[in-house]
Amino acid sequence: MTDTALPNLADFRSVLIVKPSSLGDIVHTLPAVHAIKHAHPHLRIRWVANTEWTPLLQGAPWLDEVIAFPRKSFRGLTAIFKAARWARATLPGQTQPELVLDFQGLLRSAVLSRASRARPILGLSDSREGARLMHDHVIPVDASAHAVDRYLTLPRALGLTIDADHLSFPLAPGTLPSDWPQRDDLIVLHPWSRGAGKSLSPEALQTLCDALAPHPVVLVGMSDDKSRPTGAHITDFSHRTSLAELIACLRHARWVISVDSGPMHIAAAINDNTLGLHTWSNPRKVGPYNPKAWVWKAGRISHRQDFTDQEVLTESELTPEAARQIGGWVLGRL
Repeated sequence: MTDTALPNLADFRSVLIVKPSSLGDIVHTLPAVHAIKHAHPHLRIRWVANTEWTPLLQGAPWLDEVIAFPRKSFRGLTAIFKAARWARATLPGQTQPELVLDFQGLLRSAVLSRASRARPILGLSDSREGARLMHDHVIPVDASAHAVDRYLTLPRALGLTIDADHLSFPLAPGTLPSDWPQRDDLIVLHPWSRGAGKSLSPEALQTLCDALAPHPVVLVGMSDDKSRPTGAHITDFSHRTSLAELIACLRHARWVISVDSGPMHIAAAINDNTLGLHTWSNPRKVGPYNPKAWVWKAGRISHRQDFTDQEVLTESELTPEAARQIGGWVLGRL
């Protein structure tokens, strides 16, 4: 790490973005990177992302190159060395000089950044696993802030003026499944999450679907639970969409209802009619950033920024009765 002045973006021809994962965090990084491209359109923007997340970025016209990082290929005690070898062979760019922005802030991302041979490397102060030791400049951030705000700190430090109320989340367009229902009034429901205590219970899910009847509901997402809600108005697309297809499904929905998850952040980025369901997580810190999106938390529905300090820390189960009320609220806004 150095104490010298921060670089001037005008002096560079390319920027390497190191943000391999995860789904939600890549979405949260989009406004910061897009702001750089918008302010300095001469810059070639290259983005390193885990192979499974590249559909979030591929096809976005403002990105010049999306580099698939085969993270799952590097296992065991030698994984970091294999990743470094891959990076040395893959990441050095043809357009120089190039600046590296390590938004991931972990040992692996710092190693990838160093192996690219581009300098300087900028990281954030909440980096972990010793990553800061490999950064040439460390930008102070508020670790308690929402991820979008943390990531915006970096381009602001480089002199950009960014209005947080008018951000762009320019995800790839995606492609609808060939058998997707051809109608514009669908409620897309994503009821499952890998996070403990975030998924809807089968009882709450059935009650929510019943409350939305007879309006058409499409289930998306993945779950090990084989049970599914029943109803003539329900179409089950669970385990049937690729990530690129999921983006398009969420984009074209009349409303999206989603538990706290990566798909919730995709939905909020591209669809104002998104309702995020938060049982124990703090919506101020991890909720849908879009100020027009809605949040269920502590038994009521409002915008993320409107919950009290006590409410955001409340842990509450989403009961069948709460699900019934949520369904009625959504129907009232169709």
